Amino acid sequence: MTSYVADLLEEKYLQYNQPNFIPNDPVCIPHLFSRKQDIEIMGFWAAVLAWGQRKTIINKCKELIELMDNSPYDFVVNHQDSDLKRLLNFKHRTFNATDTLYFIAWFQDFYHRHESLEEAFLYENSNQELNTKQHLINFHDRFFSLEDFPERTRKHIATPIRNSSCKRINMFLRWMVRQDDKGVDFGIWTNIKTSQLICPCDVHVDRVARHLGLIQRPKPDWTTAVELTENLKKLDPNDPAKYDFALFGLGVEGEM
Repeated sequence: MTSYVADLLEEKYLQYNQPNFIPNDPVCIPHLFSRKQDIEIMGFWAAVLAWGQRKTIINKCKELIELMDNSPYDFVVNHQDSDLKRLLNFKHRTFNATDTLYFIAWFQDFYHRHESLEEAFLYENSNQELNTKQHLINFHDRFFSLEDFPERTRKHIATPIRNSSCKRINMFLRWMVRQDDKGVDFGIWTNIKTSQLICPCDVHVDRVARHLGLIQRPKPDWTTAVELTENLKKLDPNDPAKYDFALFGLGVEGEM
């Protein structure tokens, strides 16, 4: 990696990892809340729905929040069957009411037994792993552990087993795990290390990373996301995912 690339990424990380990044990004959705469980639920949902125009993603998430009486945790834990009728028309791209109802059913089952969504990603000695590959595999299996889960919903929850880059869930983990003094990411989870995070690899990040020589693998998949992250660890081995700000910002703002 050239000194030019290293200096550019550090400069752009500092430029884009700022509070003014929040309002126009899906991360603004969990920032609407202060309770940990609300942040987790809507952070996860915002990440899962994060494809298409950012303005549309944000609007659909706000619609979903209203349908849950502006209190997602209370709704998923305490709702009655009759409360679910209002959700039958919720849709974003290929995410429809069937998916919505399963998400709510799973959240209800999970939060009746656990305090934090972080627990769904953890397992014995998980903090000793090099990265979050097994965390994501375990989470996928747990998410589809309810009886008679809808097969169609699998496409919304990526897993490295299918060699997906897992962009959305990696972004969600960045939000929950990273903690710095800028306030964009939340840092409310402490059992996954920042050094384990894989950089979210969307079309903007992929394009800029290839331009800068950080990716050689021809197609975007899990192995590509790991390749990118390993190169970013040469700059910061303890927090490689922070450069998501730089790569995404350079791409979406049209600088590169």
